[in-house]
Amino acid sequence: MADDSSRRTAEQILDAVVESAREELERGSLALGFSGLAAGMSMGLTGLAVAIVLTFSGQSEVAKLTARLLYPLGFIVVIIGRQQLFTENTLYPVALCLKERRWANLRESIRLWTVVFCANIVGTLLFSLLVVKTKALRPDILHTLATLGQEAAARSGSQLFWSGVVGGWLIALVAWMVTASHYTSGQILTTWLITFVVGAGEFSHCIAGSGEILASVVSGSLPAFGYLQWIIPVTLGNVLGGVTIVTLLNFGQVHADGDAV
Repeated sequence: MADDSSRRTAEQILDAVVESAREELERGSLALGFSGLAAGMSMGLTGLAVAIVLTFSGQSEVAKLTARLLYPLGFIVVIIGRQQLFTENTLYPVALCLKERRWANLRESIRLWTVVFCANIVGTLLFSLLVVKTKALRPDILHTLATLGQEAAARSGSQLFWSGVVGGWLIALVAWMVTASHYTSGQILTTWLITFVVGAGEFSHCIAGSGEILASVVSGSLPAFGYLQWIIPVTLGNVLGGVTIVTLLNFGQVHADGDAV
């Protein structure tokens, strides 16, 4: 007989995803907003951790790779702490809408996406104001953080979009794998491994990258319009990657026999 440590089937994972989606859609907008705000601030830890290591270790390729080992920090805090992250929701409510094709689910999913996305962005802005406008951060670390934002925003629109597709795929995959994990230790390891690839590969993520880029904007190193030019293609790419590569494919592997309802 399989015990609690046995692997879940794809159908069991999907059922757990759908149940989580139901619970989240039942939450009020205020609760979602506070959770999304907390997640936005927590996601600032990704760029901050990388900036701290780079400040002390230099800009060699080895130093850059070493710094990216701490890139998953914000994701671990958000995902294990059950804070609302926009890109995770390219999996949960979408899976529910596919399984239960009801207008109410779609309406509530749009509400959740809107509230969480806006709250995440406001959270990253608050993080940026905290580290830039106060004396909380050493000037050299702040300079490194702002430089990371400038470098991320310097890519072309097509690069940002396709990089966002990969980033969205990987973060939605984290959500799927975390749902499949029974224990917190396994969830932390899974989150770290996959989000390390996001950081090391410099794939774009609309919330994690916002902390770095808004720090550049607030410090005057980057115009506000530069952030808008970055956030739009990255967000579209994240949504496309998460919905199509993770949600649709994993839903399809469960319901390809025509039993979908």
